Amino acid sequence: MTKQLQAIRGMNDILPEQTPVWRYVEDAVRGLLGRYGYQELRVPVVEFTSLFARGIGEHTDVVEKEMYTFSDRNNESLTLRPEATAGCVRAGIQHGLFYNQIQRLWTMGPMFRYEKPQKGRYRQFHQISVETYGMAGPDIDAELILMTAALWRDLGLADKVTLELNTLGSSEARARYRDGLVDYLKAHENGLDEDSKRRLTTNPLRVLDSKDESTRRILEGAPLLHDFLDEESRGQFEQLRAILDRAGIEYVVNQKLVRGLDYYNKTVFEWVTDALGSQGTVCGGGRYDGLVEQLGGKAVPACGFAMGIERLVLLLETLNLVPDTVHSPVDAIIIPMGNVLPYAMTVAEQLRASPARPRVLMSCGGGSLKSQMKRADKSGAALALIVGEDEAEKGLVTVKYLREEKAQEACTPEDVLALLAV
Repeated sequence: MTKQLQAIRGMNDILPEQTPVWRYVEDAVRGLLGRYGYQELRVPVVEFTSLFARGIGEHTDVVEKEMYTFSDRNNESLTLRPEATAGCVRAGIQHGLFYNQIQRLWTMGPMFRYEKPQKGRYRQFHQISVETYGMAGPDIDAELILMTAALWRDLGLADKVTLELNTLGSSEARARYRDGLVDYLKAHENGLDEDSKRRLTTNPLRVLDSKDESTRRILEGAPLLHDFLDEESRGQFEQLRAILDRAGIEYVVNQKLVRGLDYYNKTVFEWVTDALGSQGTVCGGGRYDGLVEQLGGKAVPACGFAMGIERLVLLLETLNLVPDTVHSPVDAIIIPMGNVLPYAMTVAEQLRASPARPRVLMSCGGGSLKSQMKRADKSGAALALIVGEDEAEKGLVTVKYLREEKAQEACTPEDVLALLAV
């Protein structure tokens, strides 16, 4: 028997009943970024593998265990992008976007990581990535955080997420802290989980992210990152906090927050929630001032964040914060009865072409009035526009209200437009 076709594990279909919520989130983000003056950049989903190894870090979990890498017909090693920042930097260098310029950019689309699929985390997932270049001060760090706070207000999530904030300091300060942390952890190595033991020699700061209880108890006595900070980073962090305090943004300083990729320095932040169990991070970012130079460009300060659309959709649905109107794909449905298709379809086109641009569905395929009314009710439309031969002769439609207790009435197409505009 032929095996039934199905999607690859961890790469999910987004069905028609799910896409309205996705559009709701995507439109909210697009609108917000437009208000702040950010421009969209679209980059390929496939890049040379070396881009991610150099940019993300060869010893990160992403590069070591999670990338989808393959050889093409020219024997070039290519990788499906696991995140967007490296590709944005490559595009900026290639097209001269960073030369004596300030850039506020964003991109959206699928990313790929080979992980154990679970709710809210998939092998093909979708991310919104916001990238800024050419600004070194705490003002742009603050703008990014204020912008995400505005998004939570727009989506009704302001009291459902918490901002965690930290600074990693300069690369030199981070290296000093790394040495101090390694010395401390090696003295307690027997109590560490296996993953943390491996990270001791590859990416020791990631041990701070460990969820293992034994390791977390050991970390309680670990050196504190802020004891190793350089004065510039300390001063910038205090300025950032002052801006957030003045804006009324509440936050928690978490010195164990380091983010998972090697390119971060100075400011790092995450917005977290307790509504999704272990999948608690809904947005994360920070500064990556050395990345452009690391990938071959001239040194340019950079800062940004990313958020997973799946995680945001899941959070909104879990908290019942999706407006009812999101699930209504049409405003009106036209039901033709009898030999009236030329007139009915002309009315449909007239309504759709109006400045109000209502969403009008044509009940195609025929059927009895009863069956078509069932179809109309299922569509989610507010109005059913019934067109019989009598209506067609008089240039009218019969309006039946599907969501309100109102008597049906005969209207001209112009009257219908007024009803839809209410």
